[in-house]
Amino acid sequence: MNAALYGFGPERRRKWILVDCGMGFAGEEHMPGVDLMYPDLSFIEKRKDDLLGILITHAHEDHIGALVESWPKLRAPVYATPFAAALIEARKLSEPGAPKIVMHEVTPGRRFKLGPFEIDYVPVSHSIPESNALAIRTSLGLVVHTGDWKIDPSPYLGGVTSEETFRALGDEGILALVCDSTNVVRDGVSPSESEVAATLARIIAESPNRVAVTTFASNVARIRAVGEAAKACGREVVVVGRAMDRVISVATELDYLRGLPEFSPPQAYGYLQRDKVVALLTGSQGEPRAALARIADDQHPDIALSAGDRVIFSSRTIPGNENSVNTIINTLVRRGIDVVTDRHDLVHVSGHPRRGEMQRMYEWTRPRIAIPAHGEDLHLAEHATFARAQGVPEVVRARNGTLVRLAPGRAEIVDHLKAGRLYRDGDIVVPANDRGIPERQKLAFAGIVSVAIAIDSKGEFVGDPAVEQMGLPSLTRKGESIADIIDDAIDEVLRTLPRGKRRDSEAVEQAVSKGIKGALRRVWGKKPACHVMVLEV
Repeated sequence: MNAALYGFGPERRRKWILVDCGMGFAGEEHMPGVDLMYPDLSFIEKRKDDLLGILITHAHEDHIGALVESWPKLRAPVYATPFAAALIEARKLSEPGAPKIVMHEVTPGRRFKLGPFEIDYVPVSHSIPESNALAIRTSLGLVVHTGDWKIDPSPYLGGVTSEETFRALGDEGILALVCDSTNVVRDGVSPSESEVAATLARIIAESPNRVAVTTFASNVARIRAVGEAAKACGREVVVVGRAMDRVISVATELDYLRGLPEFSPPQAYGYLQRDKVVALLTGSQGEPRAALARIADDQHPDIALSAGDRVIFSSRTIPGNENSVNTIINTLVRRGIDVVTDRHDLVHVSGHPRRGEMQRMYEWTRPRIAIPAHGEDLHLAEHATFARAQGVPEVVRARNGTLVRLAPGRAEIVDHLKAGRLYRDGDIVVPANDRGIPERQKLAFAGIVSVAIAIDSKGEFVGDPAVEQMGLPSLTRKGESIADIIDDAIDEVLRTLPRGKRRDSEAVEQAVSKGIKGALRRVWGKKPACHVMVLEV
């Protein structure tokens, strides 16, 4: 959920720019029913008149995914390269009621001014076209915000991270480097995207039957590599998944897939011979509604795989998705389908720098201040230690909401601003402290019992209570009926409740709820949620 604010000027007249506006993916285990997370931008929403622009470094979802949701509350112009701008526009088509975002296309190397800031987009290698670092100049110094990057002299598609360009920035004098920390715990340098392309070409050429490749939909270089590998051995590429369709449409429009045969829709798959097709699929992270999961379960209307076919996971599993991905892999293997992952061959490389590449970046830029970014606490701490080892005089470990003064004077933390998460729950967005999420967790843990009781004006119970239960087991260890235990608990409470208390609906509700929970705890060890409604008749 990348969203970094840079401010300049005295507090009451401070002007701001926002770098990226990304979303995160929620874990179903901890937040049932919540798919997406957005950053809480309430601090800058209250100062939106002083927000001069939103600068997009590249078009990955963790950098643009919250833009459609957040823009109406900010209404600042958005600056992005043609690919990122086109992908943002394409993404809006899938969001009913999406706002008309004020968009300005930028060209790397052409400096532009936003109030006290002068901005340069600086091309870098990454796993999506037109990725950029930002050189942010003010009268108090130059800040380089790297965005996501790596060093790849032969990236297969897209720009390179130029030593000459970053050395020139270092020669100019860099006040602060705000740098990607994702792979700081990995030694050496990342392999090249071109090496992955060669591996995919070899595996596809050697495959006797159908081949399916799943990868991140935004990785246009990987999509092109699959297309060229298929073309080289006379196979047709079938694209399956809306996210993949969207990216391919934008990439085709901007000539990133020039020279390749047109890809085919899913409906063409069934008419192609087994050795004449490559299916390009979404779902590399085990998403249950994506193409790969449905194909693995043999539930897709157009695509089927058989024993002897091959599935290539040209991706890495994002932490938290391991169980979902492993379930799909095991399902495929059980069906006799060959599975290739990055544990078997070089079918994926990261778009982020390892320590060897980071060392070169620090050698080129020679900043006075280092601020680790883009990583979990472990990565940020390791990056801070690494930066000090590179001789950086000042290193600041900042977390979400940390306000750091870079100049004048020594860099230091001066405040902690309101920061947090918002959750996309269906079609609405709720704050992190909304009670619906923890209540849902409780329901998932121990279910719910609902009871309706009718009482007349004399305090007599009318008829039998109506009882419904969800999420509870049917029988106890001894084989007793859970439903009968609930009924007995209700009867016991109602039989022993004094007549005076029966006219107090709240007292009846509390007593019945307590009785049910106590009875179930004794035989089950859990207390479900209880909803008791008293009807006065």
